[in-house]
Amino acid sequence: MWLAGVRHVALDQHCLRSFGQPDRPRVDVRSRHQILELPEHNPPLAWYLCALPNPWKWSDNAHIAFEAAPGEQWEGPALVPGLFVHIDNARPITGWGEDSIPESEPRRKSYRFRTCRNYQFAWWLRTERNAPNAPPEYVPPKRAGEGEQMSLI
Repeated sequence: MWLAGVRHVALDQHCLRSFGQPDRPRVDVRSRHQILELPEHNPPLAWYLCALPNPWKWSDNAHIAFEAAPGEQWEGPALVPGLFVHIDNARPITGWGEDSIPESEPRRKSYRFRTCRNYQFAWWLRTERNAPNAPPEYVPPKRAGEGEQMSLI
């Protein structure tokens, strides 16, 4: 299970990488109950929660997208049996899916991209919220000592 604050999209990627470099609050995947307080200042375009069932079955993955909405509440079951979500000061984002990917997008023909719910939502964010492109991804150095120089003052 993971949570991502989506600020931009990388439409040449699928799965979590389609959100570029999202905010990643820590989620305790072993906890049966948890409360996450998300930052009020500088909110992302949307939050995206993904949870996988055990045993894993792709079609039962839970995907919930939501956005800040002061004073609103929502609660309900997710697609994964036993996962119940309650959100305060936010509302779910609905209406996205495979149809969110434009017919003219070549990756729509790829099963991996077309069926990826993260990729579908990334396209929804692009078309409905004008999500910008993600910055180039940082690639860590292959060997120690090949990284960037850092100065501390």
